[in-house]
Amino acid sequence: GKEGERGECRPERAEPLTDAEREIIQNTWVHVYENCEDVGVSVLIRFFVNFPSAKQYFSQFQDMDDPEEMERSVQLRHHARRVMSAINTVVENLHDPEKVSSVLALVGKAHAVKHKVEPMYFKILCGVMLEVFSEDFPEFFTAEVQMVWTKLLGAVYWHVTGAYTEVGWVQLSSSAV
Repeated sequence: GKEGERGECRPERAEPLTDAEREIIQNTWVHVYENCEDVGVSVLIRFFVNFPSAKQYFSQFQDMDDPEEMERSVQLRHHARRVMSAINTVVENLHDPEKVSSVLALVGKAHAVKHKVEPMYFKILCGVMLEVFSEDFPEFFTAEVQMVWTKLLGAVYWHVTGAYTEVGWVQLSSSAV
């Protein structure tokens, strides 16, 4: 591609998962999803504690600094459930790239158009997710499994940012976080 000219570094497409990789994702996700609310809440709290600027998009807890107070936020718990359920839809439909792409396009468009969230936050959130999954389920998230999940979450970010580009979001790269 001619990425250089436009100053972008977005690859042409997301790297597809092999059958073996899909199976690894699905087998490890089972354990995470059984605990989806707790894990989702842990992910968001770590995200907001480590990247407090991300709280600006959430009216009900943008002024909270205390993780325990965040944990009691109904809005945070609700969002945690939505995040986990979106990932679940992706994982359940790994055999159907069109479905994955359309689900993530909706997520991307809503965050770009309605919530005006900087796309960089998706990249950060993906990193936090993998960190929390690996800490909470060390026996399943071996180095190999983490590599496969990194590949999947890279694809998630690719699809989401694709939706940003489509709705005309300007400057995807170095957002100030």
